[in-house]
Amino acid sequence: MKTITVGQLRQNPTAMLADVEAGASYLITRHHRIIARVVPADEEPRLLPAKRVGASSLAALPRHEPLTAATIDELIDEERGER
Repeated sequence: MKTITVGQLRQNPTAMLADVEAGASYLITRHHRIIARVVPADEEPRLLPAKRVGASSLAALPRHEPLTAATIDELIDEERGER
């Protein structure tokens, strides 16, 4: 896969599009970060698999009850020194 900057693409988009038409793929970068991918139209887009399967594991965590304050808001205020 070839890489091209936004500035290079602005200067000569026809050359990159001719390469893509011939089967090449490009990564377009701006300030050294990839911002786009250009692939030939006949290529099927790849779908990324989900990161995880299943429900969140937060429900399995034990509930924490504040010991020094009646509510979470009071505990936060206490930690901030507002009480």
